[in-house]
Amino acid sequence: MNNTIRIKLSVMMFLEFFIWGAWFVTLGTFLGNNLKASGAETAAVFSTQSWGAIIAPFIIGLIADRYFNAEKILGILHLAGAFLMYQMYQSQDVSLFYTYVLSYMVLYMPTLALVNSVAFNQMKDAEKEFANIRVWGTIGWILAGLAISFIFHWDTTEAIGQGLLKNTFLLAGIAALILGIFSFTLPQTPPKVSDEKVKITDILGLDALQLLKDKNFLIFFISSILICIPLAFYYQNAHPYLTAAGVENPTGKMAIGQISEALFLLLIPVFFGRYGFKKTILVGMLAWAIRYVLFAYGNGSDLSFMLIIGIALHGICYDFFFVSGQIYTNSKAGEKYKSAAQGLITLATYGIGMLIGFAVAGWITDNYKTVDGGTNWQMVWIIPAGIAFAVFLIFALFFDQKKEVKTTVTL
Repeated sequence: MNNTIRIKLSVMMFLEFFIWGAWFVTLGTFLGNNLKASGAETAAVFSTQSWGAIIAPFIIGLIADRYFNAEKILGILHLAGAFLMYQMYQSQDVSLFYTYVLSYMVLYMPTLALVNSVAFNQMKDAEKEFANIRVWGTIGWILAGLAISFIFHWDTTEAIGQGLLKNTFLLAGIAALILGIFSFTLPQTPPKVSDEKVKITDILGLDALQLLKDKNFLIFFISSILICIPLAFYYQNAHPYLTAAGVENPTGKMAIGQISEALFLLLIPVFFGRYGFKKTILVGMLAWAIRYVLFAYGNGSDLSFMLIIGIALHGICYDFFFVSGQIYTNSKAGEKYKSAAQGLITLATYGIGMLIGFAVAGWITDNYKTVDGGTNWQMVWIIPAGIAFAVFLIFALFFDQKKEVKTTVTL
């Protein structure tokens, strides 16, 4: 890969995740303060991510993989996304806002696969080259959060009160417009030519359902769905909670989670080699429970360090469960079902699991309102901590590591 292409792919990844990080982190706070959304309404808005994840395979499988160049579809989707971001910026009604964000997520979620397709198409050795390109996506997400907190100061109490948090949508929209135009300069990524009839089971990864006959994989599959319930609490409630707790520059400080994610990714091969898959994934599950206990009993003043530690645990929570799970799924599936199995796990987690999780998080938030209109945040965090610990126990008791072939991991 020559340097020009490497730089273009790095810029593509940077903008792709800068866009997401620029508005999604602060979304819960914006909904509660600017649009006066209830917990259930907030849950519905966040659930658009799941609907986008469910619909995305159809766009990729039925359109991108068969008829049009990936970079051109990427450009069109982001240009349309820029328009929808501007509509979200102007929206003052939660119902209308929901329509815009749902439309946006249906367009955005497929781009996560498209940027990978464009990148992989230029690589001779993806195992060595992809990480160096993909890391710019993480950097983009981090810099979006730092910009909101330390350059624009849109997440201060005063700025939120003035309605300035809506500017995050304008920022994301500008980045989407730039990426939309830039995408047409990316290396050509033609569709996969195939005369075979497309099956819905292939698109959704349903052919991999036979893997559920393996008891260990079934336990992992169920645990993957259940662990997404506490995950949804973090996405939906972390920023509003940090804001309510009086934490300064909450968006920038939440970027610590992405920094942690990048660092702990490097430790996965070490844990796999020394402790095996079961212990690695159990550490990830337990980290969810610990972080929410820290959130429940920390505060924005003398115990603010507990909240920072909770944010920093994101790397263990995400990498040790989700990345380890993707590696485990890959090893169980074999060559025939590799893509189908990954699609099935994505559907189970970001589709089914997160839909349930956002609904539960919204219901809990609504049912633990205080008499003065605030939120009993301690209970809002104790409940997902209990759910995460329950999933930890289920996996610890029923997953039999002795039946697993040792998996070697290289990242």
